[in-house]
Amino acid sequence: MNHGFVKVASAIPSVKVADCQYNVQQIESLVIQAEGKGIEIICLPELSITAYSCGDLFGQQLLLDEAEMGLINLMNTTRSLNIISIVGLPVPYRGALLNCAAVIQRGKILGLVPKTFLPNYKEFYEKRWFQSGADIPEGTVLICGQQVKVSPRLLFNTPSCVFGVELCEDLWAPVPPSSTLTLAGADIIFNLSADSDAVGKYTYLQSLLAQQSARCICGYVFSSCGFGESTQDVVFSGKGLIYENGTLLAETKRHLYTEQMLEAEIDVDRLRSERRMNTTFAACATQFHNLTISQFNNFKGQDNSQIVKSSNCQIIDTERVPARPFSLTRIIDPHPFVPTGSRLDDRCQEIFDIQTEGLAKRIQHTGAETVVVGISGGLDSTLALLVCVSAFDRLGKNRRGIVGITMPGFGTTDRTYTNAVNLMKLLGITIREISIKEACLQHFADLGHDLDKHDVTYENGQARERTQILMDAANQMNGFVVGTGDLSELALGWATYNGDHMSMYGVNASVPKTLVRHLVNWVAERTKDESTRQTLLDIVDTPISPELIPADEQGNITQKTEDLVGPYELHDFFLYYLLRWGFRPAKIYLLARQAFGQTYDDATIRKWLRTFCRRFFAQQYKRSCLPDGPKVGSCSLSPRGDWRMPSDASANLWLKECDELG
Repeated sequence: MNHGFVKVASAIPSVKVADCQYNVQQIESLVIQAEGKGIEIICLPELSITAYSCGDLFGQQLLLDEAEMGLINLMNTTRSLNIISIVGLPVPYRGALLNCAAVIQRGKILGLVPKTFLPNYKEFYEKRWFQSGADIPEGTVLICGQQVKVSPRLLFNTPSCVFGVELCEDLWAPVPPSSTLTLAGADIIFNLSADSDAVGKYTYLQSLLAQQSARCICGYVFSSCGFGESTQDVVFSGKGLIYENGTLLAETKRHLYTEQMLEAEIDVDRLRSERRMNTTFAACATQFHNLTISQFNNFKGQDNSQIVKSSNCQIIDTERVPARPFSLTRIIDPHPFVPTGSRLDDRCQEIFDIQTEGLAKRIQHTGAETVVVGISGGLDSTLALLVCVSAFDRLGKNRRGIVGITMPGFGTTDRTYTNAVNLMKLLGITIREISIKEACLQHFADLGHDLDKHDVTYENGQARERTQILMDAANQMNGFVVGTGDLSELALGWATYNGDHMSMYGVNASVPKTLVRHLVNWVAERTKDESTRQTLLDIVDTPISPELIPADEQGNITQKTEDLVGPYELHDFFLYYLLRWGFRPAKIYLLARQAFGQTYDDATIRKWLRTFCRRFFAQQYKRSCLPDGPKVGSCSLSPRGDWRMPSDASANLWLKECDELG
């Protein structure tokens, strides 16, 4: 089972100009290597059988005949292989010569895709030799003893994906053929290219490929010719790039004097999921289809061939071949919410700015004199406090309007209490300390609850007492309560209903726990005051805990959240792929094994994946009544926006699949 992944390759053979026999031998070698690696589709450069830089030799019948013979030899060699190969060659067609991509498999030419946009400037004069695929009537041609469909609008349907083909300059057009092909259903686009080198051009090409694959929500495989092409006026350095929805999966090294083969797995499941959720894509496809039908009806009786050609795509089924053994080779980031390097700094800055602006607007709109935050000395309340300080500073308000309330309870440790008080002092906010012990003792006595019974009543009673204090204090001081709970806690339901679950504005509501830690650390590293910096860093290093169970004899935290519900880095990983991409547990498990194979064994991953799925469904009722809070990334559980799930939805399908994982 390939779980929606399609193994593809961009191959760049060494060539000799106009030596078809030599070129085909190099192509055959690469195709055979790719077959051995389980690659499903391999793309070679533009005119790879003849070489691109033949110039006026394209007018020689001998070269055209040898190109066809080369294709015959390639088909014979690969007749017993399952791989689909896409190679370039010149094809005579109805008195014209076309620059074509031939899609072949198991001795059969599935289709010929002619180039649509021909460069005719500077060093390239393709219109001297070739005609555009848009200027010829679609039909079939006899080549290699087969009648083959010729059209720039062919889609190739395989058991694992639908793909289309365009050639080089097609990509640079204002509306590339790939835009139409993807709107018609292509998951992956293959581009056979002959892209020459010039200063700055490669960077622009990368941007173009990233944008086109993102705009079309597709995989994009680019293969451009390299060593062996003529260097009479230009140089071809050999460019191979594979993109997936704007993300670079792999690229070749340029200016090598040997053949290259670049491979990657494109996640077609992910692309299709994104298209389903991105209503703009579907609307564009519908609008485009309706427009062309309207144009056709308006011009009945006239020459409608161009209108029909512009939109109609023909689907060609490939050979159904036995399933290949599949192994995932692509690198899976274990922390999808947390970028690396300089990108992390940019991400933290952007998120912090969004949180700050959201809270500032709420303060301004309500006319609140104060904001009230419960300060525990933990990560979430620290981040919420830092956002409050930032919002007040930007609004030009006195920080004394921020009221931090620390509420020691039965499980509060000296470490967290000290950090909470020190941080509030260092930031210059108003500090209040209200112990919850006496109130909880009275509450438990009223309930007749045994104090030695540390159950859910014991824990939630403390959490709700704290929330009552915060709410009433906010009323007392003409303010509102800023919530501290994060996205990971909401996903797991790790919050007391109408306790820490509730506030007037939740600034951390769409920030996952793995990112909260980095945000606090990011602020610490940019803080000039050394005492504040050290306090923040100690908070970062403190074990995550609700501190509702008494500490041990040494005063250390006994209730560690990750011991109870599992590692947050795993849960954030599960959340990302369930919520953002809609993946099923089996695929999430595959990705988690690839990402965390050196950290957790399979049994541990399976255990916490099942826990995540069970809790995610069971705790939806808490998310159905969340307070307002700013969305900061691609994942949010707001019941008013990103996630609208019935509180009584069954988890049986997900849990059953979790139980079947091996």
